[in-house]
Amino acid sequence: MLNAATKTKRAAVAALALAFLATIVSVVPANFTSGSSLVLEPVRTMPELAAGKTAAQEESGSRYEAYAAKYSDAARPSIERTIEAESYAAAEGMEAVVIDGHEGADTPVVATGEAGAIHFDIDVPEDGLYHIGLRYYPMEGNTSQIERELLVDGSAPFEEASRLVFSRVWRNEAASPERDAGGNDLRPRQTESPQWQERVLRDAEGYYREPFSFYFSKGRHRLSLVSLREPMIIDYLKLYRHDDAPAYEQVAQGYGEKGYEPTEGVFVKVQGEDAAFKSSPSLYPLNDRSSPGTEPYHVSKIRMNTIGGVNWKIPGQWISWNIDIPEDGLYEFGLRYKQNTVRGVNVVRELTIDGAVPFAEAAAIPFPYDGAWQIGMPGEDGKPYRFYLTKGTHQIKLELTMGDLADIIRMVRSSIGRLNDLYLKIIMITSAAPDPLRDYELDRKIPELKRVFEEESERLSLAADVMDEMVGGTSASTTILRTTSYQLNDIGNRTETLTSRLKTFKDNVTALGTWLLTVNEQPLEIDYLFFKSPDSPVPDVSTGAVGKAVHEVMSFARSFSEEYNQVGSGKEADKDVTVWIAAGRDQAQLLRSMIDNSFTPQTGITVNLQLVNPAVVLPATLAGKGPDIALTQGDVVNFAMRSALADLSDFPGFDEVKSRFKDSAFAGFRYRGGVYAIPETQSFPMLFYRKDILEELGLEVPQTWEDMYRIIPELQKHNMDLALPHGIVFESMLYQSGGQYYQGDGIATDLDSDVGIETFRKWTELYTNYKLPIEFDFINRFRTGEMPIGIADYTTFNFLTIFAPEIRGQWHFAAVPGIRGADGGVRHDTLSTSTGTVMFENARNKEAGWAFIKWWTDSEAQATFGREMEAILGESARYAAANTEALRRLPWSARELAQLTDELEWVVGRPAVPGGYSLDRHLNNAFYEVYTEGSEPRETLENYVRTINQEIAVKRREFDLPTK
Repeated sequence: MLNAATKTKRAAVAALALAFLATIVSVVPANFTSGSSLVLEPVRTMPELAAGKTAAQEESGSRYEAYAAKYSDAARPSIERTIEAESYAAAEGMEAVVIDGHEGADTPVVATGEAGAIHFDIDVPEDGLYHIGLRYYPMEGNTSQIERELLVDGSAPFEEASRLVFSRVWRNEAASPERDAGGNDLRPRQTESPQWQERVLRDAEGYYREPFSFYFSKGRHRLSLVSLREPMIIDYLKLYRHDDAPAYEQVAQGYGEKGYEPTEGVFVKVQGEDAAFKSSPSLYPLNDRSSPGTEPYHVSKIRMNTIGGVNWKIPGQWISWNIDIPEDGLYEFGLRYKQNTVRGVNVVRELTIDGAVPFAEAAAIPFPYDGAWQIGMPGEDGKPYRFYLTKGTHQIKLELTMGDLADIIRMVRSSIGRLNDLYLKIIMITSAAPDPLRDYELDRKIPELKRVFEEESERLSLAADVMDEMVGGTSASTTILRTTSYQLNDIGNRTETLTSRLKTFKDNVTALGTWLLTVNEQPLEIDYLFFKSPDSPVPDVSTGAVGKAVHEVMSFARSFSEEYNQVGSGKEADKDVTVWIAAGRDQAQLLRSMIDNSFTPQTGITVNLQLVNPAVVLPATLAGKGPDIALTQGDVVNFAMRSALADLSDFPGFDEVKSRFKDSAFAGFRYRGGVYAIPETQSFPMLFYRKDILEELGLEVPQTWEDMYRIIPELQKHNMDLALPHGIVFESMLYQSGGQYYQGDGIATDLDSDVGIETFRKWTELYTNYKLPIEFDFINRFRTGEMPIGIADYTTFNFLTIFAPEIRGQWHFAAVPGIRGADGGVRHDTLSTSTGTVMFENARNKEAGWAFIKWWTDSEAQATFGREMEAILGESARYAAANTEALRRLPWSARELAQLTDELEWVVGRPAVPGGYSLDRHLNNAFYEVYTEGSEPRETLENYVRTINQEIAVKRREFDLPTK
């Protein structure tokens, strides 16, 4: 129970809140009684925290809480209206195809594309709030989640309706894992297993526990589904009232009324790794050797014996199992799990049986933190819940939800947004580095300054209090909340100290964003699940102290003989090709699996795959101990100059292989007319921009450098900067102007041409005249809004998607600024960098090596590798495939892919020549001489060009190349 002080505090805060408390439907999460009879107090709900304050509601703008508050008094009619998909009113930007009887559908269905919109008209019989359900079937696409935007009468009713997520269905390709030559389990491949699913529309981020309610007035309305990512088939939409499951007390009372009796002597177990289906390919079986109690167990070998872990952390992810029940009756449910990642937080899962939540408490089952494995059984007051199951097979599904934590997360997210907005207003007046002795009159210029600090301090403090109550004690996760709350309160009381504490304020707001990212992740690892009769004993969570001691001793002893860095094939035949991969073990294991499942069966060629440090490749090759094939090589010309590599353009079928890539991907692999690598990855810059800030400032996304010049003073007027890496800017300007780095095949640099000198002048003036920063942390400053525009490699998308969740949907990328030609068109040339696969000249079996290279660089293998790596490591591992077809098949949205492929048409490969290292070195020297000493650009560049050409000539003589 809450103590009197807490009640008084909450009552005072609640008095400041608006009436949209009713928008939060409180579901009391279930508790756990563990195998050791641990009893947890009920988790408290927090409607007063969800309410926020008047100003906070104003800040929420078009978010769902404001929408729900507006219609909180509306009726909820118990009316159901179904809209059959084939009766759609119109399709726009897509071809909607009607299909009869698809995969057992009773009525015709409609296939919708990955772009465009489909519209449905519906007559609503009565004013009120309705839920919207959708029955859909995932179509073959790029394997990512399906995303749609919902419009009602032409506009999104609230911000969260602009991104609705629908999961795919995956399963293990093989029923049991294969093993390598060392007897270790190989991770099973994940294959898509599409099936019909019905989902009620809800928040993709998990910030709201209840499904979205939509207000409709009586009459005709148009619902539109706008495709954001991936195609899907729609059976129907329906408007209805989604009722919560009854409370357990009511369900248990019904057991007695229906005559249900507890079973006796039954214990049924299913291993976690034997999941029937899952929502993501990242939910693959895992290996745990931390406890001898994990099933199956081996003291030293890798066994795929658990599932979930850090891969099961995103709201909406689910795993289902099929379990055979031997007889009708009442059962208790439990599982062996480990939650040792999020300290001070109860992670939550929703339990459904055969597609339905059995009672309200099962909608939010908490799993408390512990460093070790636990046996958990959902229940209350030390008594496990009972579930009525009939004889036969049942589907058990656990889906990640945020439970009561959703309220806290949503409120902290709102605080971050509000504080970030305030920070931007402050630096627009003071700059990011204010003069501590100057009075900027912030109280007068920002009238809400003191109020925002005080309100957000109180809100963060309350959030910390409620988190502590949720875990039944002081939570380590609340430290940053309390620290920031204290600082905000102190600044609110002494606003004159803000300028001297601005950096600390910014750092704490950034830390809140990191806290949001961490707490929003809810990992859970499962060993096994079980249903048992009430009289059956609870399984032991471990083998005891003796078993643990034996495990530790034996594991230590075996560590001297086991070779975990070997990536064996599990085949006894002589190896035909030796391949070195300079990457992580996850990449090597994935490639090993692909070789065994695809390459070797197709060709009969066996592969000895070895995981190595990138630094050993060149020395080992020069010592005559290198491999036949090496992957992910970037410095190819250094090998080719020393006659260490085979010219791949001489092999049969080279032209077909070459056609898989843009010609720019080969630029760094050509030497003296030969091609010495086949591309694997190719990356290039894009222009990233904060659309919310540009809209607020009334600025357009720059298309040309002239546009960029016009934007610079507007941003600087508001004390903001552009992130323009000077190297990328110069090479883009140079090639857009028709210039180049080298003459001919690299005999000399072409920087002293008229185009080169003029580009150098414009480049240096961009930093000397406009005072743009040279060194900066783009991701963090883009996140805070200090740098709302910047050029960065397109793989920066991966980092922003994962590490800046608070600005999701507020940024995009576009082509780098270009130069407008005489014909009115804009050139967006920019340079790319590539890595590739090489074959060494002394390879024992070049035909087999070439067969491997052709297979590995094919679109099917590259797309599979990219998708599987993202499944293993998440969106941060999005693969920069050089193969153009593989790039199209990776999980990019239609809009993102269009931007990338458009820019790819302008990409120029970065040439690699003997002595080329001197160009980068001395071009930078020339830049810094002009930047720091004010030297004349033309004269400075010409001096360094002579030095560059001298070094190139030295290298060309060393390798018997012409110097004139």
